[in-house]
Amino acid sequence: MSFKTLLNTLVERVPGAQGAIVADWEGEAVDQAGLMDHYDLKVIGAHKGVILQSMREVVDRLGDDQLKEIVITTDRGQSLILPVTQDYYLVLTLDRSDMLGRALLEARRCSLALYKEIVE
Repeated sequence: MSFKTLLNTLVERVPGAQGAIVADWEGEAVDQAGLMDHYDLKVIGAHKGVILQSMREVVDRLGDDQLKEIVITTDRGQSLILPVTQDYYLVLTLDRSDMLGRALLEARRCSLALYKEIVE
């Protein structure tokens, strides 16, 4: 299954989802899908990569295990950041809603499917 198909499925399954993107460790978009402007989604993906890298450094300094996911909630929206491998990560952006549990479930499923696509 292609990255695009997996990302489209994620956006379709999460109420209020605006976009999903897979990016590499440099913040470069690998593939994306969603309702929002593609350029805006690429910028969001790159910025969330900076946050992911900073949080990985903090977790490493604390001697904790691997970082699994980051949830960012603002007044207007939410973003989920999930490392797929050491070199790739998934970002899902969505409207602010009470669907965070559903969004996390679907993002985890997508991340696992992306991982299988990458390593196989």
